[in-house]
This record gives sequence, structure tokens and C-alpha cells, in this order.
Amino acid sequence: SIGTQAGGLRAEKPGDNSKHVSVQRDRKEETLQSAAQKVKEAGRDFTYFIVVLVGMGVTGGLFYVIFKELFSSSSPSKIYGDALEKCRSHPEIIGVFGESIKGYGEATRRGRRQLVSHIEYVKDGLKHMRLKFYIEGSEPGKRGTVHVEVKENPERGRLEFCYIFVDVDTYPRRTIVIEDNR
Repeated sequence: SIGTQAGGLRAEKPGDNSKHVSVQRDRKEETLQSAAQKVKEAGRDFTYFIVVLVGMGVTGGLFYVIFKELFSSSSPSKIYGDALEKCRSHPEIIGVFGESIKGYGEATRRGRRQLVSHIEYVKDGLKHMRLKFYIEGSEPGKRGTVHVEVKENPERGRLEFCYIFVDVDTYPRRTIVIEDNR
């Protein structure tokens, strides 16, 4: 039989039938190990917490940028979409380019035309933005360049169209002005 006793390790006499082994641990060593383990676990937990916090911050930042770009009324993408719809519904532009009008931006290195050229500036304390994009219609060879300017309305806090010009790039060259009836 094996037993433990407080008092240290001791060997029994050879004639004794019962064999007792007693083990004594140093309580200071046990306390130090558990304290070291606790510090190690706390450090690991804190590191995980920081990683999760940074991940949540990056994810939140991405959602903010995506939301602002896609759903904000002052984003270049939103203004481009609104201006393209105005071009598609304008009778004179439909007469020149045809019924099916598509818009696109500047060509990138890979040949994609997704970049809508724009510039933002502040004039007289109001935010302005100018855009340039291109349109094509169902009429063969008909292309045009669309120039748009929007200005911040101080009462509404939104960007509103100042002008939309469509330069017809093919013969006969001319400029079509889209009046905004807001």
C-alpha cells in the first residue's frame, strides 16, 4: 500500500509488511507555478483579446467605407448612377445614341472601364464634385463624354446637380445640355 504523510520521504524497515511512501511538496513551489501559469494564461488571453479587437476594428472600418461608397448620396458612384439615369431618360440623348445606353469610366491597366474620373473641391465653403464618364448607345459607333458637376445644398446638406453636358464624340459633333428640374 502506498500512503502519503506530511513530514517528508521515509523508507520503512525491511521486516515491515506495509510499505508506506510519504511525499511532501513545497507549497511555495506550487504557489509559484500556479502564479506563473496564471500570468502566462492572462498574457495569452490579453493577446487574443487585442487580436479580436483589431479584427473588429478593421471589419468595422471596411463596413463603414463600403456603406459610405455605395449608399451615401455624396459618393461618386451614387452621383454617376443618378447622372447615367438622367442620360438614359433624356429624349434628345435617346434620339442620338439609341434606346439602350450604357455608361463606363476610364480604362484601367487591365482594360476594365470601371474608374469614374472625379474631383472634389470646396468653393465658397460648399463642397463641389465634377465627374467625367462615357456613354455608348445601340446606334453603331455613337459615343459620348458626359461632364457632371454637383454642388452641396446648404439647406438640405445633399449634393445636387449644377449641370450635365453630353459631348457627342462622333459626327456631327455637338453638346447636349440636360436641364435639372429639381
